[in-house]
Amino acid sequence: MSTSDANHCLDCGACCAFFRVSFYWAEAETRGIPAELTEPINARFSCMAGTNQRAPRCHALAGEVGQRVGCIIYAHRPAPCREVQPGDDQCNKARAGYGLGTIETWCWQSPIPTGLTDPLHADTPGPPAD
Repeated sequence: MSTSDANHCLDCGACCAFFRVSFYWAEAETRGIPAELTEPINARFSCMAGTNQRAPRCHALAGEVGQRVGCIIYAHRPAPCREVQPGDDQCNKARAGYGLGTIETWCWQSPIPTGLTDPLHADTPGPPAD
């Protein structure tokens, strides 16, 4: 089984290089996001560095979009990053922007195969073993 069969995000990364990731400025400190990975938008809001430009790409994204990717601060990522889910409207909009096919939400709802981790839900226990 390929990694993409278990986690489309590790083979995509389009959402990290398509949208501005903005959030209340204090969230970065609360979540432990390094200051060099954020930039101010105004007195109340910040964004992930690299996402507030014409061709956004989060500085926390490692790898090549549409290939093998990962977030270097995954466990500390801000709320907007946590909200995008594989196959939702935002996900598929970003994928389309990179010429990647859409994915169905149901693709992600199957249990994670043994030996692979689920980084989208690393904060919660994995599915029960059958």
